[in-house]
Amino acid sequence: MTDATSGAAAAFDALRPRLFSIAYRMLGTRADAEDVLQDAWLRWDRSRHDGLRSDEAWLVTIVTRLAIDRLRAAKVEREAYVGWWLPEPLVELDERTPEAAVEQAGELSMALLRVLERLGADERAAFLLRQVFDHDYDEIAALLGRSEAACRQLVHRAGERVRAEGTRFTVSREAHRRLVERFAAAARGGERDAIRALLADGVELTGDGGGKAAAFARVLRGATRVSNLFWAQWRRLGDAVVYVPARLNGEPGLLRYLDGRLDSAFAFVCDGERIAEIYAVRNPDKLRAIPQTLTPVR
Repeated sequence: MTDATSGAAAAFDALRPRLFSIAYRMLGTRADAEDVLQDAWLRWDRSRHDGLRSDEAWLVTIVTRLAIDRLRAAKVEREAYVGWWLPEPLVELDERTPEAAVEQAGELSMALLRVLERLGADERAAFLLRQVFDHDYDEIAALLGRSEAACRQLVHRAGERVRAEGTRFTVSREAHRRLVERFAAAARGGERDAIRALLADGVELTGDGGGKAAAFARVLRGATRVSNLFWAQWRRLGDAVVYVPARLNGEPGLLRYLDGRLDSAFAFVCDGERIAEIYAVRNPDKLRAIPQTLTPVR
């Protein structure tokens, strides 16, 4: 490896967490984000760097443009997706994992990613670059090939959509964690009334099985219906069910194991006192990066 090649690799590796952050927030899956980074690396490795004013600006531009192209193609594929499409969760069992660096770049909750999924590709890119990664409008305009005025309009329109459809609650991490822990204890013990008491009356549960795991075709609504679901699962499976605390996209969540095998990843939206939304990712393709058996996470 030449000094130039070594230097290029070191520069790319140093920026990799930020580049992954952008690609993941644009695309919502680890696999797509990693594919974008691989394509970006190939372009970076083949290019000349001596005339660049900023390695970061060059790589952010390439990654964002590649992500926009891939997102446009993915939207066509997701229209044919079986059931509800949820982002692939980034799971941390230890806060020192590489994914912990992703959180530091800004908000990436499952609820926000669900809202971002409804934006157009350019809207999503402009909003993320401005609101999450703090890029100036002239940088965004150059990157997207639009005027600054057009980019300001993209960010404004996306911001209104996020505020209208996004989570309405600001909850401390500790309050969120306590609610999730209480929910896990109640679900593990089959305490239907305790589960019901932890859920908002209008709670919604959205499941993503991708046609490869059982999931509701519709959003399950109402505290009674959701609590009955977890109670019925306890009645049927008993001690075969184990809930493991984890951080999903930077927030307290749960992994569920059945007979020692990973079954689901749960993310929660809380109002500080009760759980307002539950996202259940069951598609095994989106759980591959999580320990598949219970033993390694004990």
